[in-house]
Amino acid sequence: MKDTVNLTVNGVRYSVACEKSESLLDILRDRLGLFGAKEGCGYGECGSCTVILDGEAVTACTMRDKERIDGSEIMTIEGLADNEGNLHPLQEAFVESGAVQCGFCTPGFIMRLYALFDKNPNASANEIREAMSKNLCRCTGYEALWEAALLYQKRMLGEKDGCARK
Repeated sequence: MKDTVNLTVNGVRYSVACEKSESLLDILRDRLGLFGAKEGCGYGECGSCTVILDGEAVTACTMRDKERIDGSEIMTIEGLADNEGNLHPLQEAFVESGAVQCGFCTPGFIMRLYALFDKNPNASANEIREAMSKNLCRCTGYEALWEAALLYQKRMLGEKDGCARK
């Protein structure tokens, strides 16, 4: 028996028939064709599938509660760029800082940081580290990711860029 969930994803309303066992990640990828969120572990440990659900960063692979999903607003990495395809300033900071490497974890980190800075533009270094600690990267050594987060925060707060890696 299938469930029907109504949700808004990146500003577009959907009514989706899905199996009870399907996760939010399954719905996004298999039902809606949004492939930005990745399944890295299937247990919520790596953060590759991070999306914003009603303003909170969540791992979509673990979100199976259809009542929680139904009626929710979701933003995926595809929803950050504007209608003309221009990257969001956080995405630009990742590119400029060389924080994209293989790109598998990049959407999850960007969405996690987007949620943090959306709620707390003045997040402390410890708060940024705490947010980033919920996602794993196997390529960058985290330095470029850290630089991207700081570059975006500085720009968002109207400060000079400092020296991001090129």
